[in-house]
Amino acid sequence: MRLRALLDTDALGLRLLGGQDELDRTVRGVMTTDLRDPSRYLSGGELVLTGLAWHRGPADSEPFVRLLAGAGVTALAAGEAELGPVPDDLVAACARHRLPLFAVNESVAFATITEHVVRQVSGERAGDLAAVVDRHRRMMTSGPAGGGPDVVLDLLGSDLDLRAWVLSPAGRLVAGPRLAEAELPAGVCAALAGEHLAAVRSGRRAPHRVAVGPATYSLFPVRGGGRGTAGARDVRETVLSEWLLAVEADAGDWPAERLDLLEGVTQLIAVERDRRDAARTVRRRLAQEVLELVQTGAAPGEIAARLRVAAPVLLPGLGAAPHWQVVVARVEWDEARGGSAGSPAESGGGGRRSEGPAGSLAGGPVAQALLEEILVDPRSSGPEPSDRIAVAHTGDEAVALVPLPAVSSEHDGSETGLLADAILEAVRAPLSAGLDGDGRLTLGVSAAVHSAEGLRGALEEARHARRVAAARPGRVCAAGHQELASHVLLLPFVPDDVRRAFTARLLDPLREYDRRHRAELIPTLEAFLDCDGSWTRCAARLHLHVNTLRYRVGRIEQLTGRDLSRLEDKLDFFLALRMS
Repeated sequence: MRLRALLDTDALGLRLLGGQDELDRTVRGVMTTDLRDPSRYLSGGELVLTGLAWHRGPADSEPFVRLLAGAGVTALAAGEAELGPVPDDLVAACARHRLPLFAVNESVAFATITEHVVRQVSGERAGDLAAVVDRHRRMMTSGPAGGGPDVVLDLLGSDLDLRAWVLSPAGRLVAGPRLAEAELPAGVCAALAGEHLAAVRSGRRAPHRVAVGPATYSLFPVRGGGRGTAGARDVRETVLSEWLLAVEADAGDWPAERLDLLEGVTQLIAVERDRRDAARTVRRRLAQEVLELVQTGAAPGEIAARLRVAAPVLLPGLGAAPHWQVVVARVEWDEARGGSAGSPAESGGGGRRSEGPAGSLAGGPVAQALLEEILVDPRSSGPEPSDRIAVAHTGDEAVALVPLPAVSSEHDGSETGLLADAILEAVRAPLSAGLDGDGRLTLGVSAAVHSAEGLRGALEEARHARRVAAARPGRVCAAGHQELASHVLLLPFVPDDVRRAFTARLLDPLREYDRRHRAELIPTLEAFLDCDGSWTRCAARLHLHVNTLRYRVGRIEQLTGRDLSRLEDKLDFFLALRMS
């Protein structure tokens, strides 16, 4: 379709600000973005829609328009709903680059323009997608109960005979066909998410085709307008938060027209994703306000007042103030790609982390978007349980405020709320693929607190737990409050050089002896300590005669100058083994 046809459609609310001589240009697609540099998502011929969140001053217009023109964009349409009239500097920049510019009336949603363009562009190639789009539009406008990604997926099944699901990068099922036989097992969701993240990180062209069990799936990225990631220039800034569309079919033999159909469907789902992201703005602001109050030592009464405001937003209809948990997350990237997957510590272990202001990736926004995808209140129900979470970020750290409805019994001894082990089990496999050898995610989970007075302690508890997780090997690690009453709380605060010197002094002589004589002194030491120094139990575990065990322990004492009958020396060996 041509730009002139868009301008002549009154329902779209477009007003031409520049480019009268370019109205015969052809529109081949549409993209909504607030990124400072959206060029990696552009293939040419698009009508670009923007809410101008990237525009912070007159100097921002020229580089933005230059990138669009260089990517072959057909035209730019700027919304007036949030920031008012289109800036004069943007009009001038578009004129210099001969890029037609429209203003979008504040009464017209970008979704309306997107759906109109998709219908028109796809209509001549495939009437089936036009029917899907039209029916979806009518259901979306009929009220909240009729809209959402599930509607699009149901129509894909009924109109195009395709089963499809929308997944988060952590493998959470966001939406799927409402038929019971079309349910996708959690293990398959996690496997598909991991395959998708690995493909995106390797730069492979979508759709990504993978086989999981007997079925073949084609994976399409769902790329929204980039809210919360303005200025993203590196795929790592969005890969951990973007949804994907998984279609149970092999798209390898599909014609270009069929692929275009699915691309149009992902645009419709992206509109819904952008709507959900916009709805999170209020929750983010609430979390930021509470976090600032807690960190600045505000009076409990002031914090309690903000919590009373947050409770009905996060848990509508709740009569009493809930309990709260705090989850802290940190995403770090190696400065040079290809760091060791086993780098255990935050300072000095396994490659340098990018923490400087220049040329580095900001971890806070990435962790914030990721927490919003993976945190789900176990007592919540409904299609959007993660929307009960409020997440703020400060620096390279994200902090989630998780409301827990007050339980009827406080003394049943059961664990309430989020558990670090459960979160880790659910997200470790797929997110490790997204971190792809050069990134690391660490999580800390606090205990539930019942008042504003306890929130500061919960924040510190979650931060300590995250440091415990950071001391462990692996790309994705988590720790909970239960582990903070143990010696493991102390280990993350021991400097790396002290750890290395301590373990080397005690264990290197044993390792060297084992290497030369195959004596298995290290395994013997571990078993002896694990059996609390019991000769008979340790000998039985190792299938040794007690005299052989005594000989080995004597050799350990001789090589190290320590006495394993003394508690102090046993403790030193125990800690050395834990830190090695």
